[in-house]
Amino acid sequence: MKSVILYIFSGLPGSGKSTLAQGLSSELKCAYLRIDTIEQAIRDLCEFKVEGEGYRLAYRVASDNLKCGISVVSDSCNPIELTRTEWKDVAVNAGVKFINIEVVCSDKAEHKERVEKRTSSVAGLKLPTWEQVEQRDYHAWKSERIVMDTAGKTETTCLQELISSINEWNKRI
Repeated sequence: MKSVILYIFSGLPGSGKSTLAQGLSSELKCAYLRIDTIEQAIRDLCEFKVEGEGYRLAYRVASDNLKCGISVVSDSCNPIELTRTEWKDVAVNAGVKFINIEVVCSDKAEHKERVEKRTSSVAGLKLPTWEQVEQRDYHAWKSERIVMDTAGKTETTCLQELISSINEWNKRI
């Protein structure tokens, strides 16, 4: 029986986070929770400014899945220590392992091009501009994590590297 794990993705928009999170979810047959999808649904249904509600809802859905024995991939910017701690608490309270995965694109020109050229796969979601990405509050990490640099790599290469890193991580925990 495989171990139940909460895979906590973090990273700035355009870093390749959602692509990797979706790929990992498909590869490992995990539940996939994307904050952008949840927050846009709340905006569409409730017509109010969404702040922390999307994360709170995602924590509950993740917890339900984890307690049922289903691993979960959470896909969010997860930019501040508060949300990082709350995701960890979801795993701890469900009695499962968690792995923090920070996705970065170290090539600033490539990152900017990705942000400027991408289209939204979430209906109605307005994507941030490069200026908004650069100005986003993103706290330095204080806890252990896997760091995936997607600069200059294909999606397939990144996913293979991530799975290899997760396998190494699992040997340690």
